Amino acid sequence: MHLIYPAVLAVLLFCTGVYGVLARRNAILVLMSVELMLNAVNLNLVAFDIWLRDTLHAGQALTLFTIAIAAAEIGIGLAIVLAVYRNRGTADIDKLRDTAEGSGPDDPAAPAQKAEAAA
Repeated sequence: MHLIYPAVLAVLLFCTGVYGVLARRNAILVLMSVELMLNAVNLNLVAFDIWLRDTLHAGQALTLFTIAIAAAEIGIGLAIVLAVYRNRGTADIDKLRDTAEGSGPDDPAAPAQKAEAAA
């Protein structure tokens, strides 16, 4: 098998992931796109490990570590997205610019909070 086939597939997967990160507004879809990019890297690691005929299989071992880190990343990322969704009611990335509640200039509750603090 030629090395070009998995390399081209990895490039296509990685480019699809980059497009998903840059173009999507939903936080869960962004996390899925990051996973797609990590899978493209894993495909390259395994393909080059087989192509180089490494006796220690370092590429495959590194792939296992990458899969473990990706699983932890997606677990923590989903927990953060669920907490933000529970507090804000949306997972839209554009609407989540401020993480502090009520501190934005276009927040409708900000004048009411200032009036309560002055009284």
